[in-house]
Amino acid sequence: MSRYTGPRWKLSRRLGISLSGTGKEIARRNYAPGQHGPNGGRRKVSEYGQQLAEKQKLRFMYDVNERQFRNLFNRAGKMEGIHGVNLMILLEQRLDNLVYRLGFASSRPQARQLVNHGHITVDGKRVDIPSYEVKIGQKISLRTKSKELAIVKDNLENVVGRPGFVNYDENSMEGSLVRNPERDELEPNIDESLIVEYYNQIL
Repeated sequence: MSRYTGPRWKLSRRLGISLSGTGKEIARRNYAPGQHGPNGGRRKVSEYGQQLAEKQKLRFMYDVNERQFRNLFNRAGKMEGIHGVNLMILLEQRLDNLVYRLGFASSRPQARQLVNHGHITVDGKRVDIPSYEVKIGQKISLRTKSKELAIVKDNLENVVGRPGFVNYDENSMEGSLVRNPERDELEPNIDESLIVEYYNQIL
């Protein structure tokens, strides 16, 4: 399955969760898209449908295609700890996600673009693979010329806060993953147990 490139606000409304993290999509129109508008209501969803929807929420949130997502799910099952939480931790360790978490980008799609275009370095070496798995302690920064990008400067100025599992140095414009995140630091609107149930049925 290829990566979704359609309108993300419409997708957010269909899934009932803000994929951008701002909440604007849901605040503006808190109902599913369609010709019937707010009076159309949401259909009763089967147990399998709920499991599928939860999987899609997490997959689209991190902008990962189905094959990558399933591979991460399989890896998470071989790690110590809770399967669903391990999956979310692996997603958080992606380079594009950490570029977003550090504030270089205002969204994960924008962070993905920064990585793809070669603006990001890891331990001083340029990395243009969004799915690159960042290890604890590795330094994430911008290439020298990229530090002058207006969009990056604007994003950094508008940062309200950063999660506790990352560290950022304003002087060097460099950040790092200092530890694995705890479950209460991850997306609260995701029920990862439903995702595990979904894959246990189809794999």
